[in-house]
Amino acid sequence: MLELMKKPTTTKCVEVTYRVPVKNLEKVKKLLATLGAEEFSTAVSWRDIFPNFHPTVALRGARKKEGLTQKQLADLLQISQIHISQMEHGKRPIGKKMAHRLSKVLNVDYRAFL
Repeated sequence: MLELMKKPTTTKCVEVTYRVPVKNLEKVKKLLATLGAEEFSTAVSWRDIFPNFHPTVALRGARKKEGLTQKQLADLLQISQIHISQMEHGKRPIGKKMAHRLSKVLNVDYRAFL
């Protein structure tokens, strides 16, 4: 008769690299130091590391990462350039439908814009 056997556990290591603003470096070091070697499966909230993050930052960063001007992005989305400018400056909200449209053009998860 065959018996179920517990598979031996294996330890896998993954190297993760993030760019952290210098002003947040000490906070990140403290958060990582509190985790300890056994607790690295515990996630650190991105809000703890980037407390001032706003979707406008994600929009501007994703646009620049793709090498697009506001006008080029507006043309791809078939909206006016002023709407892109207003979204990047927080004067116009980025709705869920627009977040989905932006995510397709900028190759970023739509939740970054919400």
